[in-house]
Amino acid sequence: MVFNIFILFLGAILAFWISAICGGGASLILIPILNLIIPTSVVPFSLTIGTFTSSASRIAAFRKSVHWKIFFWFVPFSIPAVLLGAFLIKYIDPIYLQLIVAVLLIANVPQLFLTKKEQNKEEKPSPKYILAIVGFLAGFVSGITGAIGLLFNRFYLKYGLTKEEIIATRAANEIILHLIKLVIYIILGLYSKNALLLGLAIALASIVSSYTVKYILPFFSDFIFRKVGYAAMVVSGITLFYTSSQKIINQDNVHISTIEKGDENQTTLKWRNSDFVLEYSLDGEFEVERPIHPNELPENLLKKYNELLPNYDKVHIEKVFKIGEDSYEFYCYKSNKLTKLKFD
Repeated sequence: MVFNIFILFLGAILAFWISAICGGGASLILIPILNLIIPTSVVPFSLTIGTFTSSASRIAAFRKSVHWKIFFWFVPFSIPAVLLGAFLIKYIDPIYLQLIVAVLLIANVPQLFLTKKEQNKEEKPSPKYILAIVGFLAGFVSGITGAIGLLFNRFYLKYGLTKEEIIATRAANEIILHLIKLVIYIILGLYSKNALLLGLAIALASIVSSYTVKYILPFFSDFIFRKVGYAAMVVSGITLFYTSSQKIINQDNVHISTIEKGDENQTTLKWRNSDFVLEYSLDGEFEVERPIHPNELPENLLKKYNELLPNYDKVHIEKVFKIGEDSYEFYCYKSNKLTKLKFD
């Protein structure tokens, strides 16, 4: 564990340096690392200890650059959202939200190819209601994953703020959220000794980073600052997508297999204890099949099922989803012989 803490400490310093230069993203850089060390459910606790400390130290270092208009529209709407997100973490697996966040980050690829003139055209202050919506979404996502950073970095970059204003305003917007999350995670028991130790290592690294990055930032123009920011969003998205998808595959026993039957292609997706069968034929027909329990049948088909059951060794039921219509298929087995019945 000591070795893990040391490596995380060094990685966190680098992550917070990159975060400052890019306008955010340390959490999304650290999530894949923490996923390898501790359970996903306590990753937000470790991250939040570090990000709270980072926000506090950045406010101290860049306090003259806070954009208070954004702060007063962002924070009031983010607070109830972070409470909702932190509460739902008991019922929602954060790994799936991490996967969605990854896709949204990767979607910033087109921004990498904008010229300075095109980039300047896109930069303009958002209406106040947009500030409120972004605040709510940032709070909700942060409450579940422990991260805000790069996902909403595009909003700050397009608002026309300087790099110092982005760093300071983000820190001011997020520090209250981080404090609320810490309290909620502790109340809900979403922490552990190892998660605390790793969080303290991240916190110390964030302080070192905040007070050293001031000497690095002047070497970057605002244009390069934005390009690096978008690049970090895409790279973090790819990394997060890979680690999240691998963890989902392992924990939920996800498996995909494909079989060709004449002019039909049948793909089976196994997820947890369910099988989803996708069938596609050369004539353009596409359907999805899902095994179901008899209790899920309509009343008339449940009656039919009970009539068939005594005559066969086993009856397997699948619900078939097609565009514009649903149907049911009964696979009836007797002495290793299959009889297939279809009902609308």
